[in-house]
Amino acid sequence: MNRQKLQRMLVTSASSVIAIIVALGICAVILVITGKDPIKAFSTLFGAAGETKVLQGMLNRATPLMISAAAVAIGFKMNLFNIGVEGQMRVALLSTAVIGGAVNLPAPLHIAFCFVVAMATGAIWAGIAGWLKVKRNVNEVISTIMLNFIALSVVAWSFDTFFRVDKEGESTSLLVKTKELPTTAWFPDLVDRRLNGMFIVAIVILVLFWVLVWKTKFGFQLRASGANSGAARATGVDPKRMVLVSMLISGAIAGLVGMRALMGDVHAYQNNLAEQQGFNGIAVALLGRNHPAGIFFSALLFGFLGEASGRLQLEDIPKEIVTIMTGIIVLAVVIINEAVKRWDDRRIQRRAAAMVEAAS
Repeated sequence: MNRQKLQRMLVTSASSVIAIIVALGICAVILVITGKDPIKAFSTLFGAAGETKVLQGMLNRATPLMISAAAVAIGFKMNLFNIGVEGQMRVALLSTAVIGGAVNLPAPLHIAFCFVVAMATGAIWAGIAGWLKVKRNVNEVISTIMLNFIALSVVAWSFDTFFRVDKEGESTSLLVKTKELPTTAWFPDLVDRRLNGMFIVAIVILVLFWVLVWKTKFGFQLRASGANSGAARATGVDPKRMVLVSMLISGAIAGLVGMRALMGDVHAYQNNLAEQQGFNGIAVALLGRNHPAGIFFSALLFGFLGEASGRLQLEDIPKEIVTIMTGIIVLAVVIINEAVKRWDDRRIQRRAAAMVEAAS
C-alpha cells in the first residue's frame, strides 16, 4: 500500500470518527440545556456494551442495516442516489410473504425460493427508476422517492382489497398481516429469538459487495463510470448499461433487507414490518463511506444505539436523544466528507503544480 493511499484511508476513517465525536458533543449540550446529566446518559447508554443480550440484539438490529447500506452503496459507487430502498424492500416483503406462503417446498429450497422472489421483486422495482434514468434521463432521486410513495400506496391498497375477511353477521374487518409462512420458509436463529441467521447472510453480502466492486472488471467499470462517465465511454464502457445494471443489483439487494423480520421473526407481512430500514441504510452507507468494512462497523454502531436506547428511559432520559444523535452523525459526515474532499482536491492540485514546476 503506497503512502498516498494510506493517507487517504486514514483521513477517510478520521472523518467518520470526528462525525461521531461531534454528534456526542452536540447531544451533550442538548442534554445540559434540558436539565439532564450527559455523563449519566452516556454512561447508561454505553455501559450496556458488555451485556450479552445487548450485543446479540445489536447484531440482530445491524443485520438489515448492513444489507440496506450495501444496496445504497452500490448505487453511490455509480454516482447514483437510490433513495428507493424502502419502497423496494416493501414490495419485496409483500410479494415474498404472499408467493412464499402459497408454495410448499423442502426447507432449504423454500428459503432459497423466498430469497429469489424478494430479489427479483426488488430488482424490478428499482429497474423502473433505472430505465427512466437511461431512456428519459429522469433524475433517480426524484423517481425513487416517487416510487417509494407508490410502493407504500400499492401495499396499503393490496391489504385493503385482497386481505379482508368477511364474517357472517359482522362487518368486514382488515387483517393485520398476511397468511403465515410455512415453517420450511423460516430462517433459523443462531441464538434463540435473539440473533437470527440472516446476520451471516448480511456478512456474505458485504463480502460479495467488496469482491464485485473492487476485484472484478465489472466493479472497475462501475467505479469508472461513476467517477467520469465520459472517460469511461471513451474506453468502451457503456454508462447507460452500467446505470441500469447497478440499479438492478441495488434493488435485488434491497429486496433482502426485510427478510430477517419476515422469515426470522414475524413470519408474515404487516404494514409496519421492518419500517424505516431502507432509509436507515442511507445513513449507515454514508457513515461507512460506502465501503463494506465501514458499513459493517457503522451498522454495529447504529444497532447498538438502537438496542441500548431503551435503558435511557430507566434513568428518566428520553431515548429520542439517540435518534437526534444518529441524525447529527449523518449531517456531520456529509459536511466533513465534503470538507475532506475539497482538501484532498487542493492537495492533488498543489502536487500537480509542483511537478509541473519541477519539470520546467
